[in-house]
Amino acid sequence: YGALPGAMDSIRQVTGENTTVMSLMNGVDSEKLISDEIGASHVIYSVIKVASHKEENGYCFNPETTIGIIFGEPCVPYDSERVQAIEALFADTGLHYRSTEYIREEMWSKFRLNVCNNLPQAILGAGVGCYQDSVHMKAISDGLRRELEAIAAAKGIAISKAAASSGHGSAVPPSARYSTLQDLDAGRHTEIDMFSGALVRMGRELGIPTPYNEYTYHMIKALEEKNDGKFDYSKEDGEITCSR
Repeated sequence: YGALPGAMDSIRQVTGENTTVMSLMNGVDSEKLISDEIGASHVIYSVIKVASHKEENGYCFNPETTIGIIFGEPCVPYDSERVQAIEALFADTGLHYRSTEYIREEMWSKFRLNVCNNLPQAILGAGVGCYQDSVHMKAISDGLRRELEAIAAAKGIAISKAAASSGHGSAVPPSARYSTLQDLDAGRHTEIDMFSGALVRMGRELGIPTPYNEYTYHMIKALEEKNDGKFDYSKEDGEITCSR
């Protein structure tokens, strides 16, 4: 997401008359950002659902329980020529995929999962079981959820329409560390700008307060700065140590 602005020139160069661009990034605004550059007629809405983790030999996931690529038109006709063309393209690849008329709801459903389950555990530095084992972690997750759902409702997005098809996939053990925590563990910058950062921007545009997301955004940004060494004061000249 952070590299998307720098990739726009390349996207423009490869987009021809018959090019369809499928953005499989997290978040809910990359399609608009790309559409602003090359035109909405070239962009089809999509999301990918895969639970992965990094090991020494690369990123690993279970292909049998992976939901895969979900895509569709944001408005009628939902069974458009390009939707049919993509289905024909994917048919013999072994990829898991499906088209839907509720693609925006599907995108926001995953967005909700990332914001509410990905971010609080990243700040705490604990496995996903913390939401079941701590009323405090659940309260934080619920606060983030209320803000996200208020913004979705203001945009006319009924996330419940995607609920029936969004909850199936890999079983997640209590020790699981989602992508934001994996990034912080590895000293990488996170996707917080497309998660709480985007929600804060949308909240301001719509006049909807987002205090949980504002705090979460700044906290994870501070953790990124910590990983960058910004708060390493041990090497300062004239360090004074006090003991009692």
